[in-house]
Amino acid sequence: MPDQDTELTLSKEAAASMAENSTNEMPAQNPDQAASEASPIPRAEFDQLKTERDQLLDRLARLQAEFENARKRADRDKIANRDYAVGDVVEKFLPVLDHFEMALKSTGTADQLRSGVELIVKQMEDVLRQLNVTAIPALGTEFDPRHHEALGSVERPDLPDQHVAEEIRRGYKLRDKLLRPALVRVASNPKQKSE
Repeated sequence: MPDQDTELTLSKEAAASMAENSTNEMPAQNPDQAASEASPIPRAEFDQLKTERDQLLDRLARLQAEFENARKRADRDKIANRDYAVGDVVEKFLPVLDHFEMALKSTGTADQLRSGVELIVKQMEDVLRQLNVTAIPALGTEFDPRHHEALGSVERPDLPDQHVAEEIRRGYKLRDKLLRPALVRVASNPKQKSE
């Protein structure tokens, strides 16, 4: 009966022979991978890898928490900035509101009340101008569906066809962004249609 050392040697030789035969049939494996599958990892190396893994998992958890905190902080900053902007706008309109209240308490004549309201409207237009809000020109201009909303048409021989004959509600834009279209009635000129 052969001894165990001989069997062990034979099995290593058989494994090497099988590995050579299998390289012709299967794709080549990484030598480190083959070595790690063939032999167990020493305990010290295993403990070191486990420690590295634990450190990486801890680092990942910290990064995820940091990311979540940054997202929450960005949301809070966004809300704070919006509140600041709204507060700034409201502050500019408070004097206008004060003047409306004074007009309501006024005991003057209708003409005095009218001139007071006209001054308040002028003050409000100044505030809007400070905020870069401008009125959309409408009356007498050519109808533009991007800036005007047609409420109907009016037969007007004195105006060109498809021009704004009447402005019902003024439209506004903030710089180039449309806030609301002007509500208008469009002129219909039968003389120009027939030509």
